[in-house]
Amino acid sequence: METANMTEINALDIFTRETLDDIFPHTRCDSFFEALYGDASEGAYDISLEFSRMEKETLVFEFHLKQRPGKCLSCSITYGLPEVFSRHPVIDLQGIAEKVNTLLGESASCKGWEMGVTKKINNHLYVVPLFFQLK
Repeated sequence: METANMTEINALDIFTRETLDDIFPHTRCDSFFEALYGDASEGAYDISLEFSRMEKETLVFEFHLKQRPGKCLSCSITYGLPEVFSRHPVIDLQGIAEKVNTLLGESASCKGWEMGVTKKINNHLYVVPLFFQLK
């Protein structure tokens, strides 16, 4: 297969809110905190998967970590989170990559993925980028 071309893939049409919620359902966030703390209510933030943009042959997604009411997001964030996400079976990045591949169809396929560094947007929102390299 040739290298993916931005004109061949309309990522915004593929990665709609509904599709992103199917790839990474909200219930997975509670399952993640249940696995970490034994109680989902102990989590200080909700996790959602967002499509950010396409750069050359890379799809850029972001995990948005949004503070839960009555919790302190800044107190709970660790900058080692990308490593935790990349290895945690509940987050299941390999499964996310497989779903992205399926959605791309014959337009392109993922040849790899990597996590970026945690970025503070404000006291109530942190973002962890997720990059999928296409072939």
